[in-house]
Amino acid sequence: MPTKYFEDLEIWKSARELTNKIYGITTDGAFSRDYGLRDQIRRAAVSVMSNIAEGYERGGNQELIQFLSIAKGSSGEVRSQLYIAMDQGYVDKKKGEILIDAFKRLSIMLNNFMEYLKGSPYKGAKYKMPRPKSMKEEMEEIMKEFKSDKNEPV
Repeated sequence: MPTKYFEDLEIWKSARELTNKIYGITTDGAFSRDYGLRDQIRRAAVSVMSNIAEGYERGGNQELIQFLSIAKGSSGEVRSQLYIAMDQGYVDKKKGEILIDAFKRLSIMLNNFMEYLKGSPYKGAKYKMPRPKSMKEEMEEIMKEFKSDKNEPV
């Protein structure tokens, strides 16, 4: 069954789950008071899921690949910021390494999805959309409906 909405993509669901984990670790303690790092890591995590969504909604493979590449970059940004958070003692080493590993796996998923799309003969949903009707076709359809309504008793 084809994927109709970005919310159906497993990769987006994974990014959403990881974004929530980033929000969770940045809510309390010293991390919550380091406004610069806290806001930056949150924005980077949000960027991952947002770029997956935006690229998918564009409807074409080339745009999706471009936005997946941005999402992959943001995933790397989150990992780098997690190292800073561990170095500063905001996140314990075990939890930080688990999150770094999860974002590495997400980057691999993003890369694999991009490679799949590059080799796919399907070029995106927007290329399968029906041609919009011309003004003439629209008017003919309206007149046809109007004529059929005229034959019905009022």
